[in-house]
Amino acid sequence: MTALVVAGRELRGAFSLPIAYVVLSAFLVLAGSYLFVLHPFFVIGRATLRPLFEFAPFLFTLFAPAITMRSLAEERRAGTLEVLLTWPVSDGALVLGKFLGAWALLAVAVALTLPAALSVAALGDLDWGPVWGGYVGLLLLGGAYLALGLLASAFTRNRIVAFIFGFVACFVGFSVGRLADVAPPGLSGLVELLSFERRFSRVARGVIDSRDLVFFATVIWICLTATAEALRSR
Repeated sequence: MTALVVAGRELRGAFSLPIAYVVLSAFLVLAGSYLFVLHPFFVIGRATLRPLFEFAPFLFTLFAPAITMRSLAEERRAGTLEVLLTWPVSDGALVLGKFLGAWALLAVAVALTLPAALSVAALGDLDWGPVWGGYVGLLLLGGAYLALGLLASAFTRNRIVAFIFGFVACFVGFSVGRLADVAPPGLSGLVELLSFERRFSRVARGVIDSRDLVFFATVIWICLTATAEALRSR
């Protein structure tokens, strides 16, 4: 329950500042531009949201750290983290609440792309199975990226540094799957196992594999646990 209180505080704080509106607007503009302008949507003559789900994982490497960069770094800089730690709330609940608040903001961004899906469906026969799979995949992938960004934010009081560290961590997760084709035979299996994007792609095709769900849940759990330990050690 205390984690939900922190999450509500985090979400209200985000919308009381321009950062939430900037992040949401930029995400929607870039995603919509890629789907309807940069990608030859009207040329291929097929109703699909696949371009959005191909581009969104890269967008998340930018926007997830932008959401989390102030979560702990700004609290440390302003001196309010010490106040939060005096609340009757454990470090784990505080970190979980911060994560849930950031995840809710990302979920709002994902939900705001639904009008694009409805527009595509109005222009052709859209298969909604992969669409819902893609949205589930975006939430899972976004959650993993947010957990990485939150961990980065725990080690600095400068939100720009937190953004850079978070972006690097998310970009490594985004890029590791692309190394599978060039990795040595002994490492290709490990690279495939650690690939964020390839696991997301399977979910986005509507293939809900418990191993992919466990992978994202494990990444989130490890990062949140490490973040709580970082707070406790300080």
